[in-house]
Amino acid sequence: MAITEIADPKSWETDVLNSEKPVFVDFWAQWCGPCRMVGPVVEELAGDYDGKVNFVKVNVDNAQEIAQKYNVFSIPTLLLLNKGEIIAQQVGAGSKEVYQNMIDRALDKI
Repeated sequence: MAITEIADPKSWETDVLNSEKPVFVDFWAQWCGPCRMVGPVVEELAGDYDGKVNFVKVNVDNAQEIAQKYNVFSIPTLLLLNKGEIIAQQVGAGSKEVYQNMIDRALDKI
């Protein structure tokens, strides 16, 4: 499963807000060390949840408007959205298990 890069509000609306599936969003930046550690974990999760959850990455340097809208002040910030609503959130780097639990608990509620 490929991870979609989101850089503008139109892509955000199409790929996240209007998605039929829940969307896992990784807010990150190239200069952020913890973000670079989380990246490979997010790629693994994209494969694990292929068909159930869509995955997108938002570089906060390139998409400041989107980051501000969701009050992303610290990165990495990871959100799970369903029909445009935040259903789970994790701020800061975590393990694969932390993200799996976040996704699984949220999916159980929808």
